[in-house]
Amino acid sequence: MPEALARLLAQARRGGAKVPNSAAAGLTREAAFEVQERLAASFGPVGGFKVACLPGAPIVIAPIYSCDIHDSPVTLSIPAQEAVGIEMEYAFRLLEPLPDTASPDFDTRLRAAVELLPAIELVRARIADPVAADPLLKMADNQINGAVVLGDSLRDWRAQDVTRAKGRLQAGSELLLDGAAKVPGGDAFETLRRFALAIGTHCGGWQPGQVVITGSLNGLPWFRPGLSIAGQIEGLGALKVQLAAA
Repeated sequence: MPEALARLLAQARRGGAKVPNSAAAGLTREAAFEVQERLAASFGPVGGFKVACLPGAPIVIAPIYSCDIHDSPVTLSIPAQEAVGIEMEYAFRLLEPLPDTASPDFDTRLRAAVELLPAIELVRARIADPVAADPLLKMADNQINGAVVLGDSLRDWRAQDVTRAKGRLQAGSELLLDGAAKVPGGDAFETLRRFALAIGTHCGGWQPGQVVITGSLNGLPWFRPGLSIAGQIEGLGALKVQLAAA
């Protein structure tokens, strides 16, 4: 099953038909990770990971390809008929090899090994109905990641409280966030720590230079291309994306 689903998702990435939600039948967590590995071998290298820690559920991990990671400001072209999700998030970049996860001071060493960045994720699906899709099918499709745009990094981020957030995000004329926002899981660093403990060698493991995004501060609104996106998390730099219609 992983081979067949990976083939369908690869075809969709190359402009073929979207994968029907029925393709999730019989899909397991292990198979979804195998699909990610197969796709990364064709579309990688991997430049980062998307992670989510939902209450009472196993951690969600999905690779982000290097070709889909951009610095702000940037113009990205999307097919005119395609809806794109827009999320603003805390992101971390690993600056040195991941500390030994068995070390008693792992948390302290991990904090020192990363820098903090603001990010906008563009959500794009290769599956027919991402809103109604089985969670494992979405995870197999790289958790429907389309692109990540990064702002300037903050190397000494100790003064930044990542258990809370305040910011502003606007897409075209629509204000998506203006003020306080709930941090997914309640603590972006705790989400990162759980990811670091879980990733192992999946898709090559977490390597220096790679980023991890930790969940949306503004929900998941969908838009058609042909608009400007501007965002900022308090204490971090600005983000600008021009979403052009191809």
